[in-house]
Amino acid sequence: MTANPIVEIFFEEETFTASYLIYDEAGGHSAVLDVVLDYDPEHARTSTKSADEIIARINELKLTNLYVLDSHAHADHISAAAYMKTELGGTTAIGARITHTQDIFKGIYNLDEDFKTDGSQFDLLLHDGDSFAVGALTFTAMHTPGHTPACITYRVGNCAFVGDTLFQPDYGTARCDFPGGDAATLYTSVQKILALPAETRLFTGHDYAPDDRPFELETTVAKQRAHNIHISEGVSERAFVTMRENRDKTLSAPRLLLPSIQINIRAGNFPEAEDNGQRYLKIPFNFL
Repeated sequence: MTANPIVEIFFEEETFTASYLIYDEAGGHSAVLDVVLDYDPEHARTSTKSADEIIARINELKLTNLYVLDSHAHADHISAAAYMKTELGGTTAIGARITHTQDIFKGIYNLDEDFKTDGSQFDLLLHDGDSFAVGALTFTAMHTPGHTPACITYRVGNCAFVGDTLFQPDYGTARCDFPGGDAATLYTSVQKILALPAETRLFTGHDYAPDDRPFELETTVAKQRAHNIHISEGVSERAFVTMRENRDKTLSAPRLLLPSIQINIRAGNFPEAEDNGQRYLKIPFNFL
C-alpha cells in the first residue's frame, strides 16, 4: 500500500504562490515543490527569504531532501530550484515537455545559440507515468498540459499536487493564453485529475481569495467535480473552451512574466554574466 505524505504549505502572498514541503516522517525524507525566489522588480533584486523558511523547517525536522520539483515553468514567480539545490542538495525535476517551452521562449527572447532546449538544465525530466521514491513515498508524474506544454501533476499517496491546472472551486482553472497553452488540452488534463478517487486531496499552485475569503490551498476531487465554476461535472469541452478563451482575452499579463520565464526555463539559474561581470534579463517590447 502506498504511503500517504505529510504536507506543509508555505504561502508567498506577493505572488499568491503555494510552495510545498512533502515528507514521509520527521527525520525522514522530503521533496519540495514550486519554491519561490523573492524578486523586487522595481530594483531588480532577488532575495531568499521564502526559500530560507522552508530550509529552516527541513533542518528543524531533520529531513533529508531528495528532490526539488517544479510543476511547470512559472510565469508569475521566479523558481528557487537552483538555490534550494545548492543549499540542500537533491535532484531538480520538471515535466519532460519543458523542452517545448524552452524552444518557444528561446525564440521569443532570441537567446544565444548555446542555450540548450533539451531540458539539460534540470537533473530529471519526467514523462507521463514516471515514478520516483522519496523515502517511503512514491511520487508519480501525470502529464497535465494546457496552461503550459510542460505542466505535470505530482501524485503521491492520497494527494495530488496540480500546479496551476486547477484552483479552488470558486476560482476555476488556469489561463491558456501563454505561448504553448491550449484550452481544449487543459480540458482533457482536468478530466484526468477529476477521474482520480473522489477523496483525493488536491493542492493548488496559487490562491487568489475571491470575495476576501481566507486563502485556501487544499481541496478535493469531489469538491472540484461538484463546485468548480469553470469545469464542474457536466461542463462540455466546447462550453469550457469558449469560456476559457473569452476570459483569457480579458486578463492582464502576470507582473513577473518577462523576468521569471527566462530564469525558470534555466531551472532557476540566472543567465550567464556578460564580460562586465553583470547578469542581464531581456524585456521584449510589444510581446503581448
